Amino acid sequence: MIVLENLTKTFVTNGQRNTIVQNVSATFPSGKSVGLLGRNGAGKSSLLRMIAGTMDPTSGRILSTGTVSWPVGFAGSFHPDLTGLQNIRFIGRVYGVDTDALVEFVEDFAELGKHFYLPCRTYSSGMKSRLAFGLSMGIRFDTYLVDEVTSVGDAAFRQKSESVFQHRMQQSGAILVSHGTQMLRRNCELGAVLEDGQLTFYDTIEEAIDAHEANMQAETLED
Repeated sequence: MIVLENLTKTFVTNGQRNTIVQNVSATFPSGKSVGLLGRNGAGKSSLLRMIAGTMDPTSGRILSTGTVSWPVGFAGSFHPDLTGLQNIRFIGRVYGVDTDALVEFVEDFAELGKHFYLPCRTYSSGMKSRLAFGLSMGIRFDTYLVDEVTSVGDAAFRQKSESVFQHRMQQSGAILVSHGTQMLRRNCELGAVLEDGQLTFYDTIEEAIDAHEANMQAETLED
C-alpha cells in the first residue's frame, strides 16, 4: 500500500511557479495495478519519482508498506564505465538478491548479445532501456512503478516485455503510466487521473480512461 498525505510538488522555473500536485491525499492499494493518466506535463513521471523516493515533495509525505521499485526502465543509475554485466551485479548486491540468477535473467531478457559485456556508455538509449527493464523485472518488488517502458524495441520485444510484466503482476501491484489505453486496459484494474494538480481515483480503468479523454476533449475545445 502506498499512501500520499497532503502531497504538494511545486517547480520554480525562471521565476514561474508550476504546481503539479496540490495537497493530494490518496491511497494506492496493495496488490492492485493502477493506471495513471494525465495530459503531457501533468506531472505523472514526477509523481512516480516522488513515490520511488528519487524526488522530494515540496510538502506532505509518502508512506508505503512493502517494497517499491524505482521507475521501471530508468537507466540513469547505470555507471557509464561499467559493463552491463557489472552494473547488474552491483545493483543486485545492493538489493541483496542472487546476482548469478539476476544476471542470467537480464542477459536473456535484454537480448544485447556481446554489448552486455561492453561499457554502458557505448549503449544506445534503446539498449539502456532494455537492460533497465530486464533489471527491474529481475528483482521482485511488491509494487512496480512503470513509465512507458514496454514501448521499447520492436513488436516482438514489446510483446515479451508485456508478458513478463503480466507475470510479475500475478504476485505484485503496480502504478502504470502509459499513453496506450489498450495497454492500460490489458494490465490495470483501477485508474487514477492527474489533472490540474489533483489526483482522482476511479474504481475501474475504463472510468479513468473516459475521464482523461473528456479532459483532453475539453482542452481541445478551449483551444
